[in-house]
Amino acid sequence: MVELKKEISSTTYPGRGIIIGKSADGKKAVIGYFIMGRSENSRNRVFVKEGKDLKTQAFDPSKLVDPSLIIYAPVRTLENQTIVTNGDQTDTVRDFIFEGKTFEEALRTRTFEPDPPNFTPRISGIVELADNDFSYKLSILKSNEGREEFALRFFYEYAQPVAGEGHFIHTYKQDGNPIPSFEGEPTLVDIEGDIDTFTKNIWESLNEDNKVSLYTRFIDLTTGEFEDRIVNKNQ
Repeated sequence: MVELKKEISSTTYPGRGIIIGKSADGKKAVIGYFIMGRSENSRNRVFVKEGKDLKTQAFDPSKLVDPSLIIYAPVRTLENQTIVTNGDQTDTVRDFIFEGKTFEEALRTRTFEPDPPNFTPRISGIVELADNDFSYKLSILKSNEGREEFALRFFYEYAQPVAGEGHFIHTYKQDGNPIPSFEGEPTLVDIEGDIDTFTKNIWESLNEDNKVSLYTRFIDLTTGEFEDRIVNKNQ
């Protein structure tokens, strides 16, 4: 296990990232999702709540160039499940679940983003509450060494979360041109403190020039109720 703050700050551009785990007191399911940007279009975003869901929107609509890959719902809340992704595959997963299908079945119909030469991976997670506890899954869909015609799909299942531990997956290994995709399994990280500590640790660890927005959620394992936080660089 590595320190979450240190892992996030180890590169200037991890891209978009998902952290899922269990709070240190063992009472909450923990979710974090952040976005970063290098271009003006990518940086021109904020997170906004829509009911129990989360959406991205343009901070300055007059500067919005191409909404296709930057405007989406990162978080969808179902009865006992929370979906978090870095693109419109959030809705693909939701729709498949409504049809009685699975997280994996949904993502097998999707691939990486059509943004050559980076071919940004699609990262996704789902939290499912049951019996005063929860399980979670993570996934990454990426190109095979930057080759557009080959998609790789990886799925990771965590059936017995441990208090104070979680997993972190992000789109990019580091900055570059083209930007190299994340490699390996999701990183085992510590989950420290309450929601405000968790939020602060992530936000302060992200590169100041490239960070855009952060969303965090703590879900009570007994009641299913949640509290959340949003931090936007654009105010």
